[in-house]
Amino acid sequence: MFTYKIDDTTKLKMLDLQDAKQLFALTDQSRESLKEWLPFIDYNKSVVDTEAFIKSTMKQFSENNGFQSGIWSGEKIAGVIGFHQINWSNKSTSIGYWLGKGFEGKGLMTKSVHAFVNHALTELNLNRVEIRAAVENKKSRAIPERLNFTEEGRIRQSEWLYDHYVDHIVYSMLAEDWNKK
Repeated sequence: MFTYKIDDTTKLKMLDLQDAKQLFALTDQSRESLKEWLPFIDYNKSVVDTEAFIKSTMKQFSENNGFQSGIWSGEKIAGVIGFHQINWSNKSTSIGYWLGKGFEGKGLMTKSVHAFVNHALTELNLNRVEIRAAVENKKSRAIPERLNFTEEGRIRQSEWLYDHYVDHIVYSMLAEDWNKK
């Protein structure tokens, strides 16, 4: 099972069913802020829904197709970060992430994304990590920008959010660029 200590108070740990109650509570208390950019929040209405999500992430891991981790600040789960899937043929992946209410602005996500990118490019020997974020999602876009990802372009009407499409900005990090750091 994946566990990665970032510092004395922060760690990443692959999600398991024991995390369901705490993860649902975080999701529920953060619902309004998360819902702006994450429409799946509307489908997570109970601990049972969170358990189903965690089971799907366990299946993802068992199929060697990436995994999802809780971001832990002390003893509390602060958010989730994970690989959407891994394209082993092309040695590439993409990362998604979110933080719960009250955990933003503390550097948790930047450190977590850094750890995931490092794991992907050095431990999994992938060549490319991609992050996509809605053009107006400034907080999410700040993470790859802070980590010196390359902005590759804009995908028009990439995602349907409730009643409208949003464009995405695509960022990438290649192994050769990461290793130069």
